[in-house]
Amino acid sequence: MPDTRLSVASIAAALGPLAPRFDVDVVAEVESTNSLLLARAESSPSGAVLVGERQTAGRGRMGRRWHAEPDASLTFSLLYKLPRGAVPSGLSLAVGVAIAEALRELGVAGVALKWPNDILRDGRKLGGVLIELAGSAAVIGIGLNLRLPADLPDDVKAVAAALDVDLERNEFLARLLAALHGVLEAFGAGGFAALRDRWLRLNAYAGAPVRVISEFAVPVEGICMGVDVDGALLLETAVCVQRIVSGDVSLRPA
Repeated sequence: MPDTRLSVASIAAALGPLAPRFDVDVVAEVESTNSLLLARAESSPSGAVLVGERQTAGRGRMGRRWHAEPDASLTFSLLYKLPRGAVPSGLSLAVGVAIAEALRELGVAGVALKWPNDILRDGRKLGGVLIELAGSAAVIGIGLNLRLPADLPDDVKAVAAALDVDLERNEFLARLLAALHGVLEAFGAGGFAALRDRWLRLNAYAGAPVRVISEFAVPVEGICMGVDVDGALLLETAVCVQRIVSGDVSLRPA
């Protein structure tokens, strides 16, 4: 992968006519792009983007650490201010649709989505989405593995995937932002229901036996039937079709 540093001018040039829709800031090092953008949320416009060349305290769901090193990852956060009356249900799934479709259009094979916010490649985790809310504003954190660092812990390396394809990072980020722009326009107008069919086409576990694990409840097993119009997981158990809302739960193959 080309060793090209991210730059605001290069990203804007790659965005072309969409450049005015985004206010991009690139920092060499940051604890967490989500945390910093959350602190800026009140004074920043919708479309503000914070890109970190290196994150020292990146976070995933359920408090997990996100490993992000220079040139090995692309980590950024996007501020999205929801239109009046819109609700954020299913937003992480909508973002996953944008990322997965953009990757497929770039020729990345084996890309699929795991409910509620993982991007997979050949069944392994390629990236993730972390949504944090501040009033009517949502900070959308996205992390993608460009390559797997040699010093990545063995337990992480065993379940992780990387792009490992020849992508120029400024152009790559611009393609992701353009995809996000289109998806968020649809989400703002019609909620997740407007994107549900596109998510279902990317569902890594469609019709497969899965287990839903929660720290505070007994694991539930069933067949993954997809998701509802609000992004809730539909799990066919021996008793009924159960709706599971996104929270501190983990979906695994049964």
